[in-house]
Amino acid sequence: MSRARRARPDDAEELVRLRTVMLDSIADRRPPAAAPDTSWQPAAVDALRSRLADPDGSLTAFVVERPGGLAACAVGTIEYRLGSPGNPAGTTGYVFSVATDPDRRRLGHSRACMEGLLGWFRERGVSRVDLRASEEGEPLYASLGFVRTPDPAMRLAFRDL
Repeated sequence: MSRARRARPDDAEELVRLRTVMLDSIADRRPPAAAPDTSWQPAAVDALRSRLADPDGSLTAFVVERPGGLAACAVGTIEYRLGSPGNPAGTTGYVFSVATDPDRRRLGHSRACMEGLLGWFRERGVSRVDLRASEEGEPLYASLGFVRTPDPAMRLAFRDL
């Protein structure tokens, strides 16, 4: 059985490496493009180091170790909005960057990370958790109780920033 632990600031580089593994797996389904853009990685490492250093912060990660680094992770954040009838506290958990190294898949690592992250959300009083599932990840999330929602997602990207 895999054992997950809460990530520390010194895990930031490995968390970004695993995020790259996840993003590359998504990119594998898209038409080939130019060399991958890695310009975002140093800023992501710095942000993770800072945010993981705050034990009471709104972002955390759970990880499974392997010799020399990490094998898997699940990163999540708590978003704060105005309350509503279905969510009086206005808190929503959001899960992202669930990734496992290809040679360590199917060993329960992502499940262990997700269970740790979901426990953290529960401890914080979060009653609703959202995520976007890949086709490969959907069975895991469904087994943890996630269901598809009818809500369509939309996005605006400011290109001039």
